[in-house]
Amino acid sequence: MSPLRTTFAGALLGVVALAGCGQTDGTSAAPSASATPAAPAAGSSAFPVTVQAGNGAVTIAKRPERIVSLSPTATETLYALGAGSQVAAVDDQSNYPADAPKTALSGFKPNVEAIVEAKPDLVVLSNDIDNVVAGLTKVGVPVIVEPAANTLDEAYDEITDLGAATGNADKAAEVVAGMKQELDRLAAAAPKDGKLTYYHELDTTPYAATSSTFLGQVYGLFGLVNVADEAPDAAGGYPKLSSEFVAKADPALIFLGDTKCCGQNKEALAKRPGWSGLSAVKNDRVIELDDDIASRWGPRVVDLAKAIGEAVQKAAS
Repeated sequence: MSPLRTTFAGALLGVVALAGCGQTDGTSAAPSASATPAAPAAGSSAFPVTVQAGNGAVTIAKRPERIVSLSPTATETLYALGAGSQVAAVDDQSNYPADAPKTALSGFKPNVEAIVEAKPDLVVLSNDIDNVVAGLTKVGVPVIVEPAANTLDEAYDEITDLGAATGNADKAAEVVAGMKQELDRLAAAAPKDGKLTYYHELDTTPYAATSSTFLGQVYGLFGLVNVADEAPDAAGGYPKLSSEFVAKADPALIFLGDTKCCGQNKEALAKRPGWSGLSAVKNDRVIELDDDIASRWGPRVVDLAKAIGEAVQKAAS
C-alpha cells in the first residue's frame, strides 16, 4: 500500500490507504457544522467570520484572496463554490480541476516556510501533520483543518465551512442542496431488494470499506449488502481481506477504486487465484471507478453515486 495514498480510515491505522491516486486527505477530529459571523465590521455582511473546523474555532478577519489548499478534496470544493479565483496555490496531489494552481507543496509533509512563501491569507488542510497549524498560526496565517468526512452530513458541513470561510456561503448552501437532491433522486430510482451484494476494493492488498464508513454510507443509499461487513476483523471499518474471503463471499458487484493507481480491471481480477469464477467477473459486473472520485468526499461524491446507481440498475435488469 503506497504511503502516498491516505484514507478515510486514518483514525484506524494512520497509514491504511484509500484508493485514489493523488489523494492526500486523512482523518482527525470531526468537524462541526457551524460557521457563524463574529461581530461583523461596519460595511461588511460576511466578515469577520468564525468557522468551527476540525481544529476548533477559527476566525477569519476578511475575505481571503490568497488561499493555499493542501487537500485535494478541499481544492475541489473551493472551485465548486466559485472560490477558484481566490486560490493562490494547491498541493502536488490536487489534480482537479485541471486549471488549479498546482505546486510542489505537500499535504503529506507540509513545510511551514514553503507554505508561507506563497503568501497565503488562508490555508486549508485535511490533517495537522508535524504541528503545521501551530507553525502557521504563529506567523499569523489562519488555518482551517477539514478532515476526512465519516458521513455525508460531515461532508456537507465541510462544504458549508469553506463557503463561510471564503465569503461564498450562499453558493455553498446551493451546492449542498444540489448534492442532497441528486443523491435522493439516484437512491429513489434504484431497485432495492436487499439481496444484491457488493465488494468495494480500495487497493490490491486488498483493503475494503464496510458499511460503517463514508463509502459504505454512499453504497447504503442503494440498498446494497456489503460483503466486507462479515470480515473477521472489520474494526475501524477498513478490513484487510484475503482473496479467499472475497472468493467465498462471491459478491454480485465489484467496484474497483484502484484502477488508475494500480491498473485494476476485470481482466486483472480474473487472474487472481480463485477469482475467475466470481459472479461479478463472469457476468461483467466489475465497475471501474475513478480512483479520485472514489476516495474524496467533496461535491463529486454525486458522480460516485451515479456510477453505483447505473451498476445497480444494470444488475437488476
